[in-house]
Amino acid sequence: MASKDVKDDTTTAAAKTERLFTRAEVAKHAGSKETWIIIHNNVYDVTTFLNEHPGGEEVLLEQNGQDATEPFEDIGHSSDARTLMESYKIGELIEEERTKDSEKRARDWSNGNAEEDNASRCCIVM
Repeated sequence: MASKDVKDDTTTAAAKTERLFTRAEVAKHAGSKETWIIIHNNVYDVTTFLNEHPGGEEVLLEQNGQDATEPFEDIGHSSDARTLMESYKIGELIEEERTKDSEKRARDWSNGNAEEDNASRCCIVM
């Protein structure tokens, strides 16, 4: 019976991340009790993460219902943060509303090697 429960949880999680949303559907959450944001064409419900966000809940609330890809990338989130955010993913934007540039900027952070030039790295020389 326990293995059945695990399968059900996995199936539910898989179905949950396969949902497709329009930008209008995400925008409906601006001003609501739920906080949904778009990052790299993925939709995240970060409502339960508000109090835990290291940068404060205000920065997430400012982006509620919007595409937060640029502010997210401008801050330079860690690979741990990128891994953590997957647990808040509830779906993706429909194909017609996806941002093409966003896909180019998305990086594979899972192996810790982002494909970026050295100009974005900071060093202190003493």
